[in-house]
Amino acid sequence: MAIIASVFIALAAVLHVYIFLMESAWWTRPKIWRRFGLASQTEAETTRVLAYNQGFYNLFLAVGAVLGLFLYFGGPEQAGAALILFSSASMFVAAIVLTTSGPGRVRSALTQGTLPLIGFILFLSA
Repeated sequence: MAIIASVFIALAAVLHVYIFLMESAWWTRPKIWRRFGLASQTEAETTRVLAYNQGFYNLFLAVGAVLGLFLYFGGPEQAGAALILFSSASMFVAAIVLTTSGPGRVRSALTQGTLPLIGFILFLSA
């Protein structure tokens, strides 16, 4: 069960690295800022610093999950499990918070929160 859970956690980490790239590296690209619901390049430039900072939160969650996987399988197992559970729970709660940020965010929240939720549940039963 831990192997299957690890796949979901690893996929959640990859997704959060991608979100980091969108928010911190690619924010001012029209394809990206439109995806986040902005209406203009000016809005993207205005919110760039906020997105940059937010992107790093997503990166840190991903790093925590990956470090947890390394610790879980390489020891100490309990520290790895704690880090995995904390990181995946944080990813899921962030997805819940996303739903409160405005209409039309449910799909994004489901994308962001489903993998870590499944991984969290599977790790609890591993």
